[in-house]
Amino acid sequence: MWYGYAADAVVAIHVAYIAYVVVGQVLIVLGAAFRRQWARNPWFRFTHLLAIGVVAVEEWYCWRCPLTVWEEQLRQMGGQSVTGETFMGRFLHDMMFVDDHLSMDAITMLHYAFAVLVAQALVMYPPRMWRRTHVPTLPVA
Repeated sequence: MWYGYAADAVVAIHVAYIAYVVVGQVLIVLGAAFRRQWARNPWFRFTHLLAIGVVAVEEWYCWRCPLTVWEEQLRQMGGQSVTGETFMGRFLHDMMFVDDHLSMDAITMLHYAFAVLVAQALVMYPPRMWRRTHVPTLPVA
């Protein structure tokens, strides 16, 4: 039973990860269009690029996502099906995995295309560089 709840938590983290990448990109594009400085925040932009970069590397090397593997292992230890037994587990799992509707090649191409879109936004609307604090110097006599 506890393994099932832990698996549901892993799925929730996975959905949050995906939402960070997708919603983050929408916010970057809107922020660029309206010239908002928060959209140029380097922490946000580089962690966003890293998040989709991890997905692209997983696709390139045909690695399974560790969050998916971890969820499946927890469900197996809990004696549950892959989609889970709780409402939230099934809802989040079905929202995230669209394997039944798209081919694996289409999903791979979507991951790559999104990585290119994030990189393109990084070039077209670059993050501002980190600011250095000004250290006053004594005048030379």
